[in-house]
Amino acid sequence: MNLNTPTFSSFTHDGLQLAFFDEGDPAGVPVLLIHGFASTANVNWVHPGWLKTLGDAGYRVIAMDNRGHGASDKPHDTEAYRPWVMAGDAIALLDHLGIPEANVMGYSMGARISVFAALANPHRVRSLVLGGLGIGMTDGVGDWDPIADALLAPSLEAVTHARGRMFRAFAEQTKSDRVALADCIRGSRDLVARSDMAKLDMPTLIGVGTKDDIAGSPQELAALMQNAEALDIPGRDHMLAVGDRVFKQAVLAFYARVAHR
Repeated sequence: MNLNTPTFSSFTHDGLQLAFFDEGDPAGVPVLLIHGFASTANVNWVHPGWLKTLGDAGYRVIAMDNRGHGASDKPHDTEAYRPWVMAGDAIALLDHLGIPEANVMGYSMGARISVFAALANPHRVRSLVLGGLGIGMTDGVGDWDPIADALLAPSLEAVTHARGRMFRAFAEQTKSDRVALADCIRGSRDLVARSDMAKLDMPTLIGVGTKDDIAGSPQELAALMQNAEALDIPGRDHMLAVGDRVFKQAVLAFYARVAHR
């Protein structure tokens, strides 16, 4: 499997330089991928095989490093990471590429950004795939302030909070800007009202690992929406569900039904 890093380009939006790749079949149906917190386009979509999976299926595959992540600019400002602000970056990338409408797929924080993008620009989002976030979209995913504290701690050894240690270690492994990530985790947690979820009528697939203790129920979130289906990703937790074969097969089947409508 070719999981080599693709060539990245950049564009400017909201005064920031944002890195992205545009791969797969240039004439294919576009799929815009939005990664999760503390991840990157490569970590979320290239290394787990999504770029290859979707590219081999004939899609045009587009992904960017969210602000604060990867090769994109990293403002130190909590307000810069509100999910509707980050959703504006995603729509601006479609504008930059001259794409009127795309299938949008997000994981975890990227799923939240995808929903905010669909609410603000429903005519630009042909379908939604929401991975790693179920009813937590509307009801919250617990207290994440210890994550921010862990990111800003003097060292990994000083962190005792279990999930905080996990994210601090991940941020160190990816050589991330920990101040930007702390601002991001504080700024990006706005919930979506249940009444707003009910407004979304594009086909939606919601996939969550059965061992995911963060996301909340995909069935409960799907029940709020007009045209959504839930997928249990067997035996996977929040970190491992993203690249799971069952998830990929379900997304390909979903796109075969809805991506070309």
